[in-house]
Amino acid sequence: MEEDLSIELSVLESHLESMLGRAKKNSLTLQRFQAFEIRLHNLDSLAGMIEHILEDAKQAFDLDVISLCLIDEKADIAKFLDDDAYAHASRDGLMLLQNKDLLQAIFGHNCRPFLGLYDKSFCAGFFAHNQTKPASVAVTPLTRRGRFLGALNLGSYQADRFDDKMATDFVEHLGSVVSICLENNFNFEEMRRISYIDTLTGVNNRRFLEQRISEELDRCQRNGDPLSCLFFDIDFFKSVNDKYGHQGGDIVLANVAGAIKTQLRNNDVLARYGGEEFVALLSGINESQSLDIAERIRKTIQELPIQINDSAVSVTISIGSSTYAPAALSSAEGSEIAAQLLEVADTALYKAKHNGRNCVVNGGVIRPNPKLTVLQKTASG
Repeated sequence: MEEDLSIELSVLESHLESMLGRAKKNSLTLQRFQAFEIRLHNLDSLAGMIEHILEDAKQAFDLDVISLCLIDEKADIAKFLDDDAYAHASRDGLMLLQNKDLLQAIFGHNCRPFLGLYDKSFCAGFFAHNQTKPASVAVTPLTRRGRFLGALNLGSYQADRFDDKMATDFVEHLGSVVSICLENNFNFEEMRRISYIDTLTGVNNRRFLEQRISEELDRCQRNGDPLSCLFFDIDFFKSVNDKYGHQGGDIVLANVAGAIKTQLRNNDVLARYGGEEFVALLSGINESQSLDIAERIRKTIQELPIQINDSAVSVTISIGSSTYAPAALSSAEGSEIAAQLLEVADTALYKAKHNGRNCVVNGGVIRPNPKLTVLQKTASG
């Protein structure tokens, strides 16, 4: 009997140790989840939120694979991310879907997470970027107010990590938190975009340019890449207004802005600076390249067919160019360089107007004076 009692006590101790181990593990998981959730709520950009989900969640929840699908029917999300210079097209694990058909076909109106072994017929679309497929997965639909936002997809190389008999409380709560944060970020980005958009032309406004130019200069300084600026002015725009009225002038402005935009990359910045003037920032573009782009834009506008009522109207533009070539160490502040970049391009634009219009004038390269090294300062002091 004593031997039986000893065995029972040993089994009980083993169960208690196992329970304590699970309790500690659950407590640690809860702490990590709370930290992840707090960080998620505090992020103020969609790009930052996506990175937090795709990277930090791996460590927080001990996962091997994470992917995020977002429904982007109007390409608004892509635009938000482009505005933040976030390379969404090449980001492994991020998929922007043109419609909700995939999610609707899989989840229907149930909207319940799927937990279980990786099934190619079901899961392939959610883990398309991963060469090594997970053994078990948790695919969680992201919804708000009855609307699909996307899906959060967790994967593990352990077959028993996610089981179809497991409770789904955790992944449902995680999906709910991510959905709320996504909706909040979408709304914030939409309001920010509206405040930075020129409603007439659909391109960014001067306020956006003034904010973005410092960010682009910081990025170029870090990477050692050039930053070019093009200053555009529609030639004889006053005569267009005089002949066709301000509505005719608005049509010209919208058409010219749209045509310029077609010649730029998604990560380039185009802003209406004021009146009939526009400014473009070309990150990673050197002096020679910027002049080629400017000339291509000039020809595009010259050949642009614009229809005002029953009249065909042709316009031309004058362009001034400048380029910033970052130094390893610079004594100039970002605001000084930004002002100089715009001023040099504007001066070049003035020369283009003076030279007969419908041409490109290069203002040259801005090279800030490097800082003196400590050794040089000490020697001179």
